[in-house]
Amino acid sequence: MSLSEELDRIAAAAGRYADDGERLTGVVAAEPEEGVRVYLCAFESGESRSWLGLDENGQPIEYGDLVREAAELSALCELAEELSGGGDLEELRSVLARLRLTESPDGIEEAEEAALALEVAVGRPPRVASHAYLEAVGAATRRLERALGDAATSPFAQAMQLATGAVSELADEVERGYKLVRSEA
Repeated sequence: MSLSEELDRIAAAAGRYADDGERLTGVVAAEPEEGVRVYLCAFESGESRSWLGLDENGQPIEYGDLVREAAELSALCELAEELSGGGDLEELRSVLARLRLTESPDGIEEAEEAALALEVAVGRPPRVASHAYLEAVGAATRRLERALGDAATSPFAQAMQLATGAVSELADEVERGYKLVRSEA
């Protein structure tokens, strides 16, 4: 079954947990632990938003570390996608191609190859938020940064570090708006 089909199946299962007046607005797949998939479902009603984590069988997961990790990982993966290569890989690749044709600077081919590798690593939605995805995007981004001459620091890594507050805010929102009783553990 493709990821799109899985998300459709989980969305159908999540619908039965919507409260009156709520609508399901999103489902994100995350693997906070290898082999463990959490589907984080967002529901909205007017100005309020609530959350629910479902397992692979479409059953609710009691709130705890696993759900929080899924929320944080999902946010990190989305940020990595948005920040990689300056946020617009297609445009970056176009600029590099023009530069190769007009000025042909040393290392341009390496930069083009690195930009293509990053575009492949980022992929197209939907995707599963995972540590492996983050590592692949981070490594491909660093390769591109080095090819573009930024060997000392990583603007991508710095931007990701600066975003930790936003990641925590999302995880806190999920916790505050979680649909099931929180675990005391």
